[in-house]
Amino acid sequence: MKKGIRYETSRKTSYIFQQPQHGPWQTRMRKISNHGSLRVAKVAYPLGLCVGLFIYVAYIKWHRATATQAFFSITRAAPGTRWGQQAHSPQGTAADGHEVFYGIMFDAGSTGTRVHVFQFARPPRETPTLTHETFKALKPGLSAYADDVEKSAQGIQELLDVAKQDIPFDFWKATPLVLKATAGLRLLPGEKAQKLLQKVKEVFKASPFLVGDDCVSIMNGTDEGPGFHPGFSAVLTILLMPRSLKTPGGSSVGMLDLGGGSTQIAFLPRVEGTLQASPPGYLTALRMFNRTYKLYSYSYLGLGLMSARLAILGGVEGQPAKDGKELVSPCLSPSFKGEWEHAEVTYRVSGQKAVASLHELCAARVLEVLRNRVHRTEEVKHVDFYAFSYYYDLAAGVGLIDAEKGGSLVVGDFEIAAKYVCRTLETQPQSSPFACMDLTYVSLLLQEFGFPRSKVLKLTRKIDNVETSWALGAIFHYIDSLNRQKSPAS
Repeated sequence: MKKGIRYETSRKTSYIFQQPQHGPWQTRMRKISNHGSLRVAKVAYPLGLCVGLFIYVAYIKWHRATATQAFFSITRAAPGTRWGQQAHSPQGTAADGHEVFYGIMFDAGSTGTRVHVFQFARPPRETPTLTHETFKALKPGLSAYADDVEKSAQGIQELLDVAKQDIPFDFWKATPLVLKATAGLRLLPGEKAQKLLQKVKEVFKASPFLVGDDCVSIMNGTDEGPGFHPGFSAVLTILLMPRSLKTPGGSSVGMLDLGGGSTQIAFLPRVEGTLQASPPGYLTALRMFNRTYKLYSYSYLGLGLMSARLAILGGVEGQPAKDGKELVSPCLSPSFKGEWEHAEVTYRVSGQKAVASLHELCAARVLEVLRNRVHRTEEVKHVDFYAFSYYYDLAAGVGLIDAEKGGSLVVGDFEIAAKYVCRTLETQPQSSPFACMDLTYVSLLLQEFGFPRSKVLKLTRKIDNVETSWALGAIFHYIDSLNRQKSPAS
């Protein structure tokens, strides 16, 4: 066997064979007696070399042209091409003929940054569905690096490595990479927030994934297009679930999200009265899956749980209390005194002397904060709603649902829990000092939306191992919008 040098490239092993070294006795050339043959050889060798060189150059040009065409077919859809088709041919077609593609969504919240890596499959001429999700979260949130932006890159890179491990190499250049920062990041001073987002964009640009100029942004749900706020994207998340998970009978679905800085409600209305009575900005017509959906959705900035706490305490967003004044609230135990930090501002807080039950006083204060802030619609009584984020955490914290599996409850359960916790705080002031305030707020917020106390809500973090959040719908909508930009006629 000939000896060879082993080398590896692109996970394939090849060998370069070396000819045996010739000794002096092998270097002697035998004399050629036929001079005609010698002349032919002198012509044939250069000619053969030229022909070989020509074939090699032609092959290189063809290979480069093919590679370039393949690259642009991955990163840009040709006019008239359906979305998703440009990404994976032939690698993007599964054995059953389903088209396969991926998307990466970073959710930059106030308490942590999460990456969602989604795999989609689309049967011929049908709606795509989610087939797999990889999820990982890191703490703290981006806002924790406001004064040291460089440190934020390490966590982002760690989450990008998760995506690299999960997505096949051939799909990297075709897989869009997006980060959406929720309302919590908006509470930072504008310059600090933009520096953080710019750093993230630099890390994204250095990655092998498909990165656009709009890959990083703050999402507020009002000045960005429909589908980029949590409300619509959360509803779209349900629409993308496998068919067996969709609501039986095709009834409308809705989503409730309670974050730290904002809260969202969204559903697909089917009652004409809802369409006629909704204020401007609450209804959106969106074309997806070759059909047009009418969506009721709104994001209420300032009514997330942490921002609501500050409002109930009497503070102003982003500003310390005047002259370091202590913020007093009827929602805290009368004997409680402490400090609370929100959006990089530390507040001194305390309870006030109670002249009635803690829950009654707290409810009255919460209603002042919510007065004329929320639009009520009757149709929510007949829509199947999923609720997540702080809705889930608060319910799990007081035992209304299983902390791991989630569950269902009625809206009135939050009120019952609020009354119990408020009464407990009167005798145990140091146990979860904000629990009375938070549960009372959630209970009254849901009622302001129009939910009766008997309305059933489904609280879950995952459906069929998929995180129930806006991220899935948002990345899918982003992929669809990329296709429509390239193929306006489709």
